[in-house]
Amino acid sequence: AYRNACRMDVLLQRLFYFSKLETGALPWFPVETLAEAEKFLRERFLDTYRTETGWRYAVCLREEPERPVGYVNIAPGEAHDLGYGLEKACWHRGLMTEAARAVVEQVRRDGGLPFLTATHDVLNPRSGGVMQNIGMTYRYSYEELWQPKNRPVTFRMYQLDLNGRENETYRKYWDRHPVHFVENP
Repeated sequence: AYRNACRMDVLLQRLFYFSKLETGALPWFPVETLAEAEKFLRERFLDTYRTETGWRYAVCLREEPERPVGYVNIAPGEAHDLGYGLEKACWHRGLMTEAARAVVEQVRRDGGLPFLTATHDVLNPRSGGVMQNIGMTYRYSYEELWQPKNRPVTFRMYQLDLNGRENETYRKYWDRHPVHFVENP
């Protein structure tokens, strides 16, 4: 079961800290002030709970449940994109696999989504490992000029079917980007 374990001031401090980490993979620029962190938290995470598909969670350590060390979410939209991030000190401990698996199970219980997608930069294969560990399967790769950081990236797209139609692949990234291909395993 999920619970609201973190006070707003703790969330803001951790978001401020987390956004400054040099992972290169976060799809946003670091916030510069606590006021920016509060605006970002409300717009990108907290306001989502007012929608029907509000799957956005802080990832906290069991031994420090008041201290978020990452996040996992399902983005609204037709791709139902699974996204996650974890501070480097917590990498390689299975935390993200455990958290992502819990969110996927919550989505299954809530019902309504036919599939989930997730993408990772080919230079970050460990992120693809999380996707595989929770049952997602590789479908294709594509190149894009990644925004907002304006750099070319090759992404691998994974999918988890929730409706039993395993032969249907979400194709929007394939169709949108002229450089796309299927890699050999």
